[in-house]
Amino acid sequence: MILLASPLLSLRHFEHDDLDAFTRYRQDPAVARYQSWEYFTRPQAELLFEQMNEIPFGTPDNWFQIAIEHAESGMVGDFGLHFVDDYQVELGITLDPKWQGKGIAKSALNLLLTYLFDHLKKHRVYAVTDIRNHGSYRLFESAGFRREGCFLENCFLKGEWCSEYLYALLASEWEVRNIVGK
Repeated sequence: MILLASPLLSLRHFEHDDLDAFTRYRQDPAVARYQSWEYFTRPQAELLFEQMNEIPFGTPDNWFQIAIEHAESGMVGDFGLHFVDDYQVELGITLDPKWQGKGIAKSALNLLLTYLFDHLKKHRVYAVTDIRNHGSYRLFESAGFRREGCFLENCFLKGEWCSEYLYALLASEWEVRNIVGK
């Protein structure tokens, strides 16, 4: 089911047929570098898919994957959405390295924000990103997110202490951004 689309991209619910592409790009060491996994397997993808389909989309305190589909090339990435409660959503984005640096992530993020704020009427959307992941935090900054904080050495990941930035965007900021941008 398509959630929102532009001429180039669509955001849609995850389908079982997505699991091969999903597993392939998540196995790339460059993709896994700032993630919790070392190596992502097809059985892990199957389990994630099964767990997501056990509960209704958007159920508070649960994570869901949304496919990012390119009009000509199929699935090129995904969003992880954590519906924290009825008002807030935490998000993460993973993009196939072949599609990075082409404006796909920013376009997809703008579509997602339109869906979350304009359709689902969420109050706040936020993301946490490793401070070494320059592409990730630049994406959020370019989309109008505010850096709300920096957590110094707050997580132990892959044998080292890592620091993270917290970015957020309020519905009121999204609305102002869209009025000013028109």
